[in-house]
Amino acid sequence: MKILLTHGPHMRRNYYGDRALSRLRDMAEVVLHERDEPLDPSALVAAARDVDVIVCDRQTPAPAAVFEGLPQLKALLRVAVDIRTIDLPAASAAGVLVTRAAPGFVPAVAELALGFLVDLARGISQTAAAYHAGRAPEIRMGRQLAGSTIGIIGYGSIGRRLASLVLALDMRVLVADPFATVDEARIEQVSLDELLARADHVVCLATATEETESLMDAAAFARMKADAVFINLSRGNLVDEGALAAALREGRIAGAAMDVGRAPDQMPSAALAQLPNVVATPHIGGLTPQAIEAQAFDSVEQVAALLRGEVPDGAVNADAWSRRI
Repeated sequence: MKILLTHGPHMRRNYYGDRALSRLRDMAEVVLHERDEPLDPSALVAAARDVDVIVCDRQTPAPAAVFEGLPQLKALLRVAVDIRTIDLPAASAAGVLVTRAAPGFVPAVAELALGFLVDLARGISQTAAAYHAGRAPEIRMGRQLAGSTIGIIGYGSIGRRLASLVLALDMRVLVADPFATVDEARIEQVSLDELLARADHVVCLATATEETESLMDAAAFARMKADAVFINLSRGNLVDEGALAAALREGRIAGAAMDVGRAPDQMPSAALAQLPNVVATPHIGGLTPQAIEAQAFDSVEQVAALLRGEVPDGAVNADAWSRRI
């Protein structure tokens, strides 16, 4: 078997790791992408001309032209959960198997959400920035998390993990998710409108779909309390950034924190990140050694399954897979 690993040097260091690469090399010949710029579709076709499997980073898209241009390709393994930039119908029509990684980043992202909660409540980033600039920071009243209300939009793996953490802090927990069942007695399941009206801290963790595009729009921010804060750790697609910026500038909400946005690679947009009442990080929610290795080793186990002639865990179109190894 011959494999193309699309992660460039920076992505390999931070989002794949030497141990997983070594394991891949134990099983197959591995071709590396040696530039930090992501491969565009034509470059991906050129790089993968004679490989059997592409192990694909989150920044590398795979539109229909990739599958049309690679008649020998057997499988494309995405080292991420999000496969929206892969043309799944085209892959299926070509008989190419597509897989995704399991969400090994759940603890890491939930912990970052907790950090955002503390930061927004106590102004840590603003105070540190003032000291770093040689200024005396403003001394202002903070907010105690214990006894306050958090509203979690989306009760998937991260939402459940975050709920367990904030319950330990004696926060009141509201959840809005029409597709989930909440079986924890201390959590109140409510509509999105009720959550927005009641929560002191609104945390967006819903899945990015066509239905959730710009879920948090001007009307949603208008429902929030003026002293409430908004946190996004899902995808930038869920937020109307113009509406959020207006709400922040006009004081209609107190602040925001985000690890994602509509900039390239789902980074926070610069126009939002530079606002004084915003805390932003560059899409590093899952950037811990444990989280990265979990997803990298998912791809290693998927390759091992392919070599055994099995359908790997994480396959999303197994019924259409005709180009077997």
